[in-house]
Amino acid sequence: MAFYYVYILSSIACQGRHYTGLTKNLGRRLRAHNAGQSPFTAKYRPWQIDTAIAFRSREHAAAFERYLKSHAGRAFASKHF
Repeated sequence: MAFYYVYILSSIACQGRHYTGLTKNLGRRLRAHNAGQSPFTAKYRPWQIDTAIAFRSREHAAAFERYLKSHAGRAFASKHF
């Protein structure tokens, strides 16, 4: 059974920059971010994974990603991750 990952990246080059995303293949997605293939993260590369949480359900993963991108979710992540 496949997992869906909600991940939080931190920029190595620009302290304090974070990016939250969702993927099925964490290693491939990190390589894509570091290769500049995402317009949202290309400017602040290289990136490293700070947190990754696995879900069996894509729906639950997507809901958690949306929450982490909200104001309350960003506060939660900064406190707990």
